[in-house]
Amino acid sequence: MTSTLSDGAVPRSAGPAPGEGREVTVAYETLLGETAAFFVRLGLPEGRARLAAEALCYGDLTGMDSHGVFNLARLYRPLLESGGADPAAEPLVLRDLGPCVVLDHRRALGLWAASEAMDLAAERAARCGIGLVSVRGATHFGCAGVHAKRAADRGMIGVVASNCGGQRIARPPLGAAALLGTNPLSVAAPAVEGRPFVLDMSTTVVPTGRVRTAARDGREAPEGWLTDDAGHPVRDAAAYDRGEAWLGWLGGTPATGAFKGFGLGLAVELLAAVLPGAATGPAPAALEGDGRPGGSDDDIGFLVLAIAPDALRDGFDGDARAMFGTVLDCPPQPGRGPVRYPGHPEAERAERRRASGVPLSGALHAELTALGLRLPLAPEEDR
Repeated sequence: MTSTLSDGAVPRSAGPAPGEGREVTVAYETLLGETAAFFVRLGLPEGRARLAAEALCYGDLTGMDSHGVFNLARLYRPLLESGGADPAAEPLVLRDLGPCVVLDHRRALGLWAASEAMDLAAERAARCGIGLVSVRGATHFGCAGVHAKRAADRGMIGVVASNCGGQRIARPPLGAAALLGTNPLSVAAPAVEGRPFVLDMSTTVVPTGRVRTAARDGREAPEGWLTDDAGHPVRDAAAYDRGEAWLGWLGGTPATGAFKGFGLGLAVELLAAVLPGAATGPAPAALEGDGRPGGSDDDIGFLVLAIAPDALRDGFDGDARAMFGTVLDCPPQPGRGPVRYPGHPEAERAERRRASGVPLSGALHAELTALGLRLPLAPEEDR
């Protein structure tokens, strides 16, 4: 899930591997197939393993590597091996009202289960004009956008909102206790041909994965990502996992709009968790102790919504193309640009990487190889 990543150190492979000290390139279909095979070895049925691999590799394909195979060893293998996610789980229908369904995912791996939930919502939207699936008992699902995009690929509007279960890692503006997770939100829709609109965002200024990949790569955190207890900027990305820094909210400081990001986070908590009866971050336990990050990211809740525009009116596709086309035609600022909408750069990047391969850091390639993934380098780098 775009932002619900557990705290913990990034594992490193102990042994060297070809290209470990530099970026290497792996064919996308190879990365996808080997990731799917790894999920099968962890107990997932083949079809769902493939769906999970597609969701995970979407991060690497589109450039959101903080939510890609970087998390295979750090997050998803421990989740499955510990029983935090059940590889054989079958979601249970708790209530079915036709256009609205409530599911208990029963700890199914979110990477495949969220995609199936969106497919169910889209099927109901095709019949009823709208399909809403409300889920409890869920686990991490990677990029929210990959699941919302499944609706857009059917010519529909897709919405995905998720909380972080009972995990608490961010404080309210002016608050001294962690209450919420990064609570991602995604909206996807058809736009210009081959370039769907895909908004995929955490309600904090960045998800935890972005902080951790910066720390892994030895990069500083840009000002605004992290603050210390007194609210002063922290540039050391590794300070987050040391417990020395807090994530900021969209909008920056209370004076510049942090309550907007926090308000969005609360709205996601309401729609994603309170509605289906999943665990919530704001709970009495959050106010006990020293207020530091804590809680468990079990029993995640999320909402997926699909809207079939053609059921509501004629002409949506043309109007959407015209609107997003106008955005693309906007003149850039001097020396800047071009102007793009969310999802457009990611679609361009995915197109290139499907053709020429997916770049991985040498350390990550070594880590995946140590897990048993067979990832030969692209010919021009295999030397």
